[in-house]
Amino acid sequence: MKMYTFSETFRGFGRSPLLVAAAVWCAGGLAGCSSEDERVRVLVYSPHGKEMLGAYEDLFEARHPDVDIAWIDMGGQDAYDRIRTERQNPQASVWWGGDGMTFDRAAREGLLDPYEPSWAGEAPAYAAGAGNAWYGTFLTPEVIMYNTRSLAMTGEAPPQDWDALLEEQWHDRIIVRYPLASSTMRTIFGAMILRQPDVEAGYAWLARLDRNVETYAADPTQLYLKLAREEGDVTLWNMPDTYIQSQDNGYPFGYVAPASGTPVLTDGIALVAGGPQPARARAFYEFVTSDSALVDQAHRFYRIPVRNTLADTELPEWMTGVDIEPMEMDWERLSREGPEWMQYWDENIKGRGPAWLADRGLE
Repeated sequence: MKMYTFSETFRGFGRSPLLVAAAVWCAGGLAGCSSEDERVRVLVYSPHGKEMLGAYEDLFEARHPDVDIAWIDMGGQDAYDRIRTERQNPQASVWWGGDGMTFDRAAREGLLDPYEPSWAGEAPAYAAGAGNAWYGTFLTPEVIMYNTRSLAMTGEAPPQDWDALLEEQWHDRIIVRYPLASSTMRTIFGAMILRQPDVEAGYAWLARLDRNVETYAADPTQLYLKLAREEGDVTLWNMPDTYIQSQDNGYPFGYVAPASGTPVLTDGIALVAGGPQPARARAFYEFVTSDSALVDQAHRFYRIPVRNTLADTELPEWMTGVDIEPMEMDWERLSREGPEWMQYWDENIKGRGPAWLADRGLE
């Protein structure tokens, strides 16, 4: 099987559509605000993590001292759900991070304000929503993440492909982020269904995985802590966050890029329809997606830029040389049918995988 480097593969890639920062609210703003703070607040919903969000809050505010960037770190699906709930009274101005499918859905529902950024002409066709509703920022390959320390102690190799996760060896050793709130996990679970002959066979695959799951983590922070504490040895997650947790936070995490291929998400950014302070929101949008910001995000936060106008010499060596086999994905079908699949999994398979299989005479 031919393996591709990022520099080869993503030049013209095919179409694909933890803390809560300042979580204690006060009158007129988030924690840390006061009646004497006369800055204008711009609220950002994002799954990009407190390290990256905090850094870009500081950088933007240094250039725009009249602006108070507030952010809430949440999963991409949670961001969509919250924006949808708040559509009559929008609170956030910018949605920064989530898969292109979810951004497309939000655009169809009128939840996004169109905006054409200054670099729009450099964006690949697959990374631009219809009518400038959203634009792609990063590529996010999904991987198998594991605890390097615990597997070194047992002398075991981590699973090398998706189907290996179903082997008896990993019984009660897999931790999974609860998928319904996570764009990453919805994509992985959807991909596992799509690679089967039919949806029922996909459900059977997820039921066999459930049989090996020790627990479902409520959020990424709990996932990292549980894996680091060796409450489990293996999980399904994304490559950039694996780098962040191992390189910056010191967790004993490594990853395997599945040999048969992996889904690669296009991560997006958009303005929330009717969001407060639209001019300042556009300035923040431009700031965090500039060429210099993308290079900084690549080096400091392991984010793989969508735009192919950045020279390989500006990017980390691991990013331009790592081998990834992109999985063929029917993104339109996943966008259309994925929510129903996840609802069925949540109501029938989660925590009941062995019984689901037994009821159908399956092993």
